[in-house]
Order: sequence, then structure tokens, then C-alpha cells
Amino acid sequence: MLKQAKLILEDGSEYLGTSFGYEGSVAGEMVFNTAMTGYPESLSDPSYRGQILVTTFPLIGNYGVPGDRKEDDLFRHFESEKIQLSGFVVSDYTEDFSHWNASLSLSDWMKEHQIPGIYGVDTRALTKKLRNGGSMKAKIVFDDQDLPFEDPNSRHLVSEVSTTEIKTYGNGKHKVLLLDCGVKNNIIRCLLKRDTTITRVPYDFDFTNEDYDGLFISNGPGDPKLNVKAIEHVKTAINQDRPIMGICLGTQLMALAAGADTYKLKYGHRSHNQPVLLNGTKRCFITSQNHGYAINTDTLPSDWEVLFENANDNTCEGIKHKSKPFFASQFHPEASSGPTDTEFLFDEFIELMEKYKGKA
Repeated sequence: MLKQAKLILEDGSEYLGTSFGYEGSVAGEMVFNTAMTGYPESLSDPSYRGQILVTTFPLIGNYGVPGDRKEDDLFRHFESEKIQLSGFVVSDYTEDFSHWNASLSLSDWMKEHQIPGIYGVDTRALTKKLRNGGSMKAKIVFDDQDLPFEDPNSRHLVSEVSTTEIKTYGNGKHKVLLLDCGVKNNIIRCLLKRDTTITRVPYDFDFTNEDYDGLFISNGPGDPKLNVKAIEHVKTAINQDRPIMGICLGTQLMALAAGADTYKLKYGHRSHNQPVLLNGTKRCFITSQNHGYAINTDTLPSDWEVLFENANDNTCEGIKHKSKPFFASQFHPEASSGPTDTEFLFDEFIELMEKYKGKA
């Protein structure tokens, strides 16, 4: 028997739909994603921690969920060890999946991780509401299991998704210190393909006296300003000359460490089709993004500059230091399930490590 559930937004609007996945009420921040594929990757992306996601692509579940095979001690088809978002809202869900690599349905996977979903909702109208009003608090409610609204950004979400122990991957010649603020697995895979040894450390780990060729600051969820310890450690790192690369939250942490400010976007950038311009040129890349905060470029110190800019709303999509080997992208060059137009940024990071090795 299919069970009904209700999506309720903080502005008082309600959407009635049919349940799939786990049957339990949940609260979070309502956001939308315009990607056409890749729901296993999206659901397991740590940057979605605490959020209820609505996807604009109408049919979900048709290719099921792949198996949890591991390579290099990482799940091959997922971005972390589990589903990270709080709830999933779609227009149409099918339990009848068909794909050579599928091992279970999306609903069964969500039940395993106790994540509720709801379909039969007018996701087009819901997305328009979020574009006009911005991301807002929401909840999925079953029967009499009501609960209060919650703003997940008031929590320190990074502490919920970061590793709690030091881990090592690979055995390459370039020593990368990975500051894990909620790193996606494909970032690690992209680095491993480039002859690296990766030391993955918790978000609050004091790495300032560690031996490494390059520092990598990962993506992650929530308000970047809550990561006080990480910002202090990155501040020490940018006073040195060892290469630094950041992605997503890592970009914001680098900016904050440099003395700039960040702010919350109206509804964020969450899609596989964001056009980004290389600053000072007409060269445009199509990128994958998942973030709700951005850098206020007016506050960047004089020795820093904008590297990329969003072609839709002109927000900052990356920064770099004018003389030192530091750069960061707000988008995801490792994007899984794509596009991979900007994966060359990992090559640039490797080249910087080779150039500066032994000079710090």
C-alpha cells in the first residue's frame, strides 16, 4: 500500500505526494538541482548534508542504484560512504529500474539509510517558488509525525561529514595533504590518477607543520565561517609558498583566510550545467556545482584576484593569488557524473607542486 506524505515549506505552502524510501518525518533546507542524471552521486554528496533536495528532471529511479564496489578503498559509484541529504523530492519515481550495473532500487537504498522521499509533486512549481523566494526551511511529514522546521546551516555540518581519522591513499611521488571538509570521492580519484600520495586529515587538524608538496582544501556543506580552526590553519599555509588548491567550500575557506568575506546566495548553484567564464577572457566552461555560499569579491585583498566568474549571475567562481601558487574553483572540476571540462585544473595543481617542490 503506497503511503501519502506531505512536503511543507516555511512560507506555509504544502505539497501532497506519495512516499518512497524510508517512512519517517524529516526537516531541512529545501534546495533544487537541475542535473539530468547522477542521482546516486548527488544523494551521497556531503555538500548536501542537512538539505531536502528537489530535482527538476522528471523521472527518477529508472536506472536503479549501482553496487557498493570499492576501488582504492573508495566506493566506486558514490561520493561518500552513505546518503548525505535529508530528503528527496521528485516529480515521478519508478521502482521498475533497468541498468546492467544496478543492484537495488533507489527506494531500497534510501530505506537502508533512513532517508524519506516523496513523488507526485509539481516540482516545476516548487522550483519556481525556490528561485523567486530563495532556499527555505522545509519538512517532509508522515501522518501525525510532525516536527519543527530546522535550519541546518546553524549546525557545524562539516564536523558531521569530515573524516575522524587520518587516512592515506596511493603511493605516488607528489605528497598531497587533503583537508577533508566533506570531500567527494571523485576528487580523491582524480588526484590518485596523477601520481600522488594523499594524506586525508580531519577538517580541524593542525597540518601547518606537516610535510607535504601541496595542500588541497575540499568541498563541504554549510556556512564556511563556522570552520574557525580550518580558516586559521589555512591562514598559516598562505603565508608559505607551497601550492594550494581548493574546491567549493575550499574556495570560501581560502578567501576567508586571506581576509575576504562570504555571503549566502539566494538559492545557490546546484546543477551540472553552470556556465563559467575564465576571468578576462570569453572562454566559457560548463561546470557542475553544489554550493549555497559565495565570495564577496569586493573584499578580496589586493594580492588576490578573481579566476572564474559565473556567466549567469556574475558571482565569483574561483580565485587565485597574484604571485603565489594558490588557486581555487567554486565549481567541481572532478564532477561525477560530469561534465569534466575543467578536470585540467588538477593537472595545473600537479605542475605547481613539481615547480615549487623543495622551495618552501
